[in-house]
Amino acid sequence: MLFSRIYQWTLAWVHRRHSSWALGVLSFAESSFFPIPPDPLLMILVALRPARWWKYAIITTSASVVGGAFAYFIGFVFYETAGKLIIESYGLTEQVAFVGKYYSDNLFFAVFGAAFTPIPYKVFTISAGLFKTSFWVFMAASFLGRSLRFFLVSLLMYVFGLKMEKFIKKYFGILSLMFFILLVAGFVVIKLYL
Repeated sequence: MLFSRIYQWTLAWVHRRHSSWALGVLSFAESSFFPIPPDPLLMILVALRPARWWKYAIITTSASVVGGAFAYFIGFVFYETAGKLIIESYGLTEQVAFVGKYYSDNLFFAVFGAAFTPIPYKVFTISAGLFKTSFWVFMAASFLGRSLRFFLVSLLMYVFGLKMEKFIKKYFGILSLMFFILLVAGFVVIKLYL
C-alpha cells in the first residue's frame, strides 16, 4: 500500500510542468540532509519520457553537486548547529572523525566513492566542510561520482525504455525496498567500517 502510494506520487510528477523541479529539489536535498535518494524518481521519469534521459541526468547531477556544495558549507561554517544535528540524526557522530582521517589519506577517492555508491553522500559532504578539505578537489570528485551514477541510471533506463516502465510498475515496491536496503547497507558500512 505504501509503495503503491509512492509510485502514484512519483508518476504524478511526470505529468506536471514542474517534474524537473521536483527531481532537482530531491537531488539537492539528498546530498545535504534528506535520506531518500533521487534514483527512483529519476528512473520513472526517464522510463516514461525516454527522449529526455540526458536532461534528467543533467538536472539530477547538477542539483546533487550543488546540494553537496551546500552541505560542505554547512560543515565548514555551521557544523556545531546544523551539521551536527544532521549527522546525529543518522547516528553517525563517531564515524565523522574516521572520515576526517580518511580525507587526509585520499580526499578524492573518499568523496568519489560516496558520490557514486549508496554510501550516504551527505556524511561525506558535511565532513568535507568540517575538516576544511580542498573545496575544488571535493567538487571535482563529487561531480565525477554523481555524473557517472546518474548518467548511468538514466542511460540504462533510456536503453531499456518501455520494458523498464512495465517492470518498474510491476515491481516498484520491490525496487523501492531494494533502494532502501542499499541505503541502510550504506549506513551500516559507515558504522561498522569507518
